[in-house]
Amino acid sequence: MANKKPWGGRFTAATSSLVEQFTESISFDRILAPYDIRASIAHCRMLGRQGIIEQRDARRIEKALRGIGREIESGTLSMDARCEDIHMCIEARLIEKIGPAGGRLHTARSRNDQVATAVSLYLRDAVLHTLSLLAVLDRALLGLARDNLDVLLPGFTHMQHAQPVLLAHHLLAYHEMFMRDCERLESCYQRVNRLPLGAGALAGTPYPVDRRYVAAQLGYPVVTANSMDTVSDRDTLIEFSSAAALVMMHVSRFCEELIIWSTPEFGFVDIADAFCTGSSIMPQKKNPDVPEIVRGKTGRVYGNLVALLTLMKSLPLTYNRDLQEDKEPLFDTVQTVQGCLRVFAPMLAQLRFNREAMAAAAQSGFLTATDLADYLVRRGMPFRSAHEVVGRIVARCEKTGGKLEDLDLRELQVFSPQIGGDALRCLSCESSVADRCSEGGTAPARVRAALRAALRLLARRERFVEREQENINVLSKG
Repeated sequence: MANKKPWGGRFTAATSSLVEQFTESISFDRILAPYDIRASIAHCRMLGRQGIIEQRDARRIEKALRGIGREIESGTLSMDARCEDIHMCIEARLIEKIGPAGGRLHTARSRNDQVATAVSLYLRDAVLHTLSLLAVLDRALLGLARDNLDVLLPGFTHMQHAQPVLLAHHLLAYHEMFMRDCERLESCYQRVNRLPLGAGALAGTPYPVDRRYVAAQLGYPVVTANSMDTVSDRDTLIEFSSAAALVMMHVSRFCEELIIWSTPEFGFVDIADAFCTGSSIMPQKKNPDVPEIVRGKTGRVYGNLVALLTLMKSLPLTYNRDLQEDKEPLFDTVQTVQGCLRVFAPMLAQLRFNREAMAAAAQSGFLTATDLADYLVRRGMPFRSAHEVVGRIVARCEKTGGKLEDLDLRELQVFSPQIGGDALRCLSCESSVADRCSEGGTAPARVRAALRAALRLLARRERFVEREQENINVLSKG
């Protein structure tokens, strides 16, 4: 492939090989190749349709681009670092295949809007695929909640036993986190889904281009509004990276609980062997490596977000070569998040909860102390006074090694004569859970209703992804 630079007319000396190595991006931006081909075909069709280039040349260019696309898919296209980036590599191969006519493809576009479009197409697919993976994860999560609607366990604050909750309620808390993640990604998608091509280098183009025709070819509903902003904007990359960081934070929190819950000290959950590894020296070990690695990968996604924010913080309008550095953090974030979601969902689906261990844990730690205080409030005692009375009862139990539910009425009335026989009911974990019937609470009826609502919401999000993918495929068909 020829080593002639597309901008070489201005220069009299060859580019230093050190500079070529230092400034190349083809080693990582080759992932954009299919997107560049798609955008170039749409641009080429528009050029021919508008009479900017001859239809004969447009047809030859499109045919050659499709051939180059097949070469890329088969891995036969040579990608020389001297081409600088994947976009110039494709253009050089095009000219090599059909001669000077291939040079007409770059009419009415700049590498600035060309690259922005390829990244936009890549990111649009990435957002939709991430949403799809989150839906798979959430469906597995909701399946666990449905299968464990009657399982009790301690809820924790400060990692101390707090109040009894249903396991399904605990799991549905993660559903809420993942649905917020979906909301953020869907919002980001609306801003990603705008065509950059046609902005030129920074000021637009003097040719009679039809940006909306190109947008329709590529499945974009709208075009970007300001050419200067278009070529220098990286907000959507940062938005996606921020949303991805929150996804990883939520998954990492779940991983932390699975790691803790799988210890002998808790024994709440068994992670399937397929998602664990052993020790090279200790034969008895079963290590929760998948949750640990996912937890560890969270840091690199955070780092990519900070890298992008730092990259953009002082850039003047419009395009600056610094922006070449936006792609590796984006690509790594997409691959990391999607890789984690891809392995996390099937691991969830195969979790086995130890109901007996959870129920036994719910009987320790005085989980119904608040219920007894609330009972006294209903009998007319101020809550702070009730809190103190129950606190003294708990202190007594700790001293004697007993449990709240082991105390009989006579023993309870030593601390307050307002405690009647009906107080014994509120010391049951089952009764405590049943009484938490406020909206969003852990009462069985509330949790069942929340599960039904979650399944409906998930179905709507799945339909959104299917609809958008189908829309893109239909509009960009051919």
